[in-house]
Amino acid sequence: MENKIDINGHAMPNSTSTDRILSEKGEEKKSFNAKLIAFLKRNLMVILTVSGVLVGVGLGMMVRNMNLTKAQMTYFAFPGEMLLRMLKMIILPLVVCSLVSGAASLDTRSLGKLGGIAVAYFLVTTLIAASIGVALAFIIKPGVGAGGLNSNNLHLEKLSTNKETADSFLDLARNLFPANLVAAAFRSYATDYKMVAVGNDTNGTMLYQKVPVGTEPDGMNILGLVMFAMVFGVALRKLGGEGEELIRFFNAFNEATMVLVSWIMWYVPVGIMFLVGSKIVEMEDVVLLVTSLGKYIFASILGHVIHGGIVLPLIYFAFTRQNPYSFLSGLITPFTTAFATCSSSATLPTMMKCVEENNGVDKRISRFILPIGATVNMDGAAIFQCVAAVFIAQLNNFPLNAGHIFTILVTATASSVGAAGIPAGGIITIAIILEAIGLPTNDLSLMLAVDWIVDRTTTVVNVEGDALGAGILHHINQKEMKKRQQEASMDEEELAEVRVEANTLAEHETSPLVTHHTKALEATPEAIESVL
Repeated sequence: MENKIDINGHAMPNSTSTDRILSEKGEEKKSFNAKLIAFLKRNLMVILTVSGVLVGVGLGMMVRNMNLTKAQMTYFAFPGEMLLRMLKMIILPLVVCSLVSGAASLDTRSLGKLGGIAVAYFLVTTLIAASIGVALAFIIKPGVGAGGLNSNNLHLEKLSTNKETADSFLDLARNLFPANLVAAAFRSYATDYKMVAVGNDTNGTMLYQKVPVGTEPDGMNILGLVMFAMVFGVALRKLGGEGEELIRFFNAFNEATMVLVSWIMWYVPVGIMFLVGSKIVEMEDVVLLVTSLGKYIFASILGHVIHGGIVLPLIYFAFTRQNPYSFLSGLITPFTTAFATCSSSATLPTMMKCVEENNGVDKRISRFILPIGATVNMDGAAIFQCVAAVFIAQLNNFPLNAGHIFTILVTATASSVGAAGIPAGGIITIAIILEAIGLPTNDLSLMLAVDWIVDRTTTVVNVEGDALGAGILHHINQKEMKKRQQEASMDEEELAEVRVEANTLAEHETSPLVTHHTKALEATPEAIESVL
């Protein structure tokens, strides 16, 4: 009996062609399923992280209507707080070990060259960012017509910032060279002031003088640790064989830290969900803030979009001639972490992992440049600081001339180096800019009121600048290595040619008389008989 097979409701005789059609369909279905599963596996972390943000927004809106007490809000924010604590816990070993191993694994010549390119990249991009911020503030004019707006209207707390500009930059230099390396892991240096009696005037009134006094507030001195780790890594490289054991120790420590990071990353979606949700619950009168400071928020976020979406990708493309958006697509998890945590330093562990695994950046490059970038490269901060400075000037009807604008640009670029990679770290830096151009710092509390909104896009742009910088340096390093390999192969070819020529000459090098006699014998066979 002939076998039949049912296709589209019709009984057909079984044949090799129908078998092939069915098997191809089955294979296509299997291959599609396999591709889908592979895609989900590859992007599982990204999907979970983005879902965490979306669920967090929904959860926050729901819980917001429950009118929680302050204590209940703290409990609700606890899972998010745990994520921040875990990420901060890993920063110290990650920064120190990665920089020591990175600086030690690169030879001194390429280290100096890469370091120079990195510093130039950071300075140029920060200066461009500051220029965008100033330009947008003059175009949008967020402070014009808002003269009646002050912190009392919005019931904001006063922010005390009485620091001199000179002392801010001196503190930056002091933090570069910490007096106590162990203390630098949990304390930094900051100048405070006290009034000291210096005598009496002619009327007998006591005269006082403001004297700067050194204090050590809580907070990791990352700048000092970065400086020490880099120099220590170079010193280990100089030791040669004697330093190999210690370099291996730091490499192993670094790899173990990255394993810890991979474990922490699985908790990131949960932590982000509660971080975002708790921030929405804590908001008081967000409508009033946004309507009052809407132009300032819009100018800052627009600056971040222009710099992060157009300027930085163009710089990356100019150097590498590769698609910057495909590079950035592998970094969605760290960008989401940056958006939720508002901390460049806290995003560093996930950024390192994704840059190396998703974008194939050399470990030596990423572990050398990313910790430095997280400390000194603050493009997003420079934008909102410049917008804030012009906003406060417009608020106080303070006319800005070319000298003031130049001062804002230079001060924002220089002071962003010392800005802490923590939430609201850039607010204090605005005080330095305001002091430099002679503006009051009373209105800084306005910036602090909406900082939680602006700081999210600020941090994303900060970490994007670091990542693209690592990609550019990786590309330059690859080109340099290829160039060296080509030069080495050319040298080998030239050497081989010289050897061949030398051998040929050695074969033909004999006495002229013998050569002449041999040629004569070859020319006339009869001569052989005569000689014999």
